[in-house]
Amino acid sequence: MTMNATIEAAPGPDAVSQRLTFVLAAACGMVAANIYYAQPLIAPISAALGLSHAAAGLIVTMTQIGYGTGLLLIVPLGDLVENRTLICSVIMLGAAALLAAAFATHALPFLIAALFIGLGSVAVQIIIPYAAHLAPEAIRGRVVGNVSTGLMLGIMLARPVSSFVTAALSWHAVFFCSAALMILLAAVLWMTLPKRKPVARMHYGALLLSMPHLVRTTPLLRRRALYQACLFGAFSLFWTVTPLLLASEFGFTQRGIALFALAGVAGVFAAPIAGRLADRGHSRVATLVAMLLAAASFLITHVGAPGSVLNLACLVVAAIALDFGVQGNVVLGFRAIFLLGHEHRSRLNGLYMATFFAAGAAGSAVGAFAFAQGGWTRASAIGLALPVVGLLYAATE
Repeated sequence: MTMNATIEAAPGPDAVSQRLTFVLAAACGMVAANIYYAQPLIAPISAALGLSHAAAGLIVTMTQIGYGTGLLLIVPLGDLVENRTLICSVIMLGAAALLAAAFATHALPFLIAALFIGLGSVAVQIIIPYAAHLAPEAIRGRVVGNVSTGLMLGIMLARPVSSFVTAALSWHAVFFCSAALMILLAAVLWMTLPKRKPVARMHYGALLLSMPHLVRTTPLLRRRALYQACLFGAFSLFWTVTPLLLASEFGFTQRGIALFALAGVAGVFAAPIAGRLADRGHSRVATLVAMLLAAASFLITHVGAPGSVLNLACLVVAAIALDFGVQGNVVLGFRAIFLLGHEHRSRLNGLYMATFFAAGAAGSAVGAFAFAQGGWTRASAIGLALPVVGLLYAATE
């Protein structure tokens, strides 16, 4: 399809090509990575900007606040504003923020830039419903799963990439390179994506006011959001605490932790598998398997003596199993809520993402506190409890 084409409400079987699916997947990965570049760089960035240890967490928190705000205030515009224009505009907002972060020499300008990096990164959550609009219902799960694979790759590769670039150059280079990438990406998407004008005819205020009504009247949205909240809370807890565990128990350096993070990349293969299972009507079984994998991953981490080679190997297996469960389940959720109607698909996606993103932020905070108070034993117990709660809730379906 060309840039002059327009997506109809009911796409034909050839509405989305493999090439366009690849472009959308790559875009998701590149944009999503912006949220996570700073996580392993807290120490060098806070030292350069003069932030205290107590305030260093704001480097990540401001990006999370911006992303959460964007999910509720920008993503719903996908139901109102022409999608190609919206996607490219939001990406350019992120590019400007990344440049501001790269040039920052004081804490306040960097933290403001971090807030807008989060806002610009919600372009991902406009792209995924857009991909669902392109795909016919028979293959929608597969297309969303393939696009989500790019998203997951971006999330998992961002931390090791930023660590390696910083070790070779500086943390400023991470933000400069990403800003250039975003500008190039926006140009490619503008020339590649077909236009899509939503059918909704309402004011922005009415659009936002409709979201609480969607929550009240869409039980499937509430259920899928709570499933993923349980799993994503456990995921965030694991990836917040394991770097601390690897440094304290195994003596890992920044490079070693970055290499460990690569283990989680294997989980991206869950997204296309989950999409295909959903297309074939196996969402419930796949959901239960995802939750069981997440629960089992925390149990596996206790095999072997702490600090032993066997224990490290089990941590790697746990990382793969947890990521496989979490990434598979998020695609099952996308597939389910995107069947509810194209006219409010972006709002449903914003609500879905905002729910489990908040759970992820809580999981990170609770996990770090639990690890400080009771080590991995306490932190992993909380991590195990979250998917168990999800399983109990799934039993009521």
